[in-house]
Amino acid sequence: MVPVSSKNGQIIWTEVLKKALKAVRLGRQSLLAHYGRLQNVEIKEMAGLVSEADKESEKIISQYLKLIHPNWEFLGEEDSFMKGQESFPPSKSKGRWILDPLDGTTNYIHQFPIFCISLALEYEGLLQLAIIDAPLLNETYTAIRGQGAYLNGKKIQVSQTETLQDSLLATGFFADNKPALDEQLRVFSELVKECRGIRRAGAAAYDLCMVAKGSFDGFWEPNLKPWDVAAGQLLVEEAGGIVLNKMGEQHSPYDQYIMASNQVVSRLLMSKIKSQAN
Repeated sequence: MVPVSSKNGQIIWTEVLKKALKAVRLGRQSLLAHYGRLQNVEIKEMAGLVSEADKESEKIISQYLKLIHPNWEFLGEEDSFMKGQESFPPSKSKGRWILDPLDGTTNYIHQFPIFCISLALEYEGLLQLAIIDAPLLNETYTAIRGQGAYLNGKKIQVSQTETLQDSLLATGFFADNKPALDEQLRVFSELVKECRGIRRAGAAAYDLCMVAKGSFDGFWEPNLKPWDVAAGQLLVEEAGGIVLNKMGEQHSPYDQYIMASNQVVSRLLMSKIKSQAN
């Protein structure tokens, strides 16, 4: 049992982070053990691929998280898919873990090294803690609300780029939703002519890490789920960036459209997105 530490009735978030990191590292061990050795790959309707690695990683991590606080809720990609969950009502408890046990499953299956575990804690309606771990890159990103964003213990911040012309952007595509794909292609076609380049790494959580550390100047993508973006949103915000939804309002993990960037490029990027919206 590794219960939450508190002082004078207040949760010690640094202690929660340490315990959550242990859960994520157990998931990392599982992913590395299965890497290049998969036996069972399935197609999830409207949700991409899933393997035994996704399922085992989620099981291991979720079991450890229950030891930290048994009354906090758990929202995981594989568990939600098995339940056919499409909507995500407000948490009934103070805390809710939000987990993607393997973001970038297609990359993982094809042994492309950009994949990660994404874990966030939503507490009293706010993102409070974030961990994104990229096993093959040996990169662990962490954030606690109000305490900054870090890569392997070193503080990071978003870029200082001020123009689209000088920006390296990132995005993703989901072919199963044709109207959203058509709109996304219009936005892409508009932006690719005006920025320095656009990358498509195939793992939204990791793309958000790249925004937080200043490698990418902006990222946008539709059709995402809470487990894709919750941890990355807090990382970007704690690194000094802005995360918005399609309406240009502050993003919630339960919004399906995300745009993340620095203070200046965010305005330019959002203007292009809105100009091509249906």
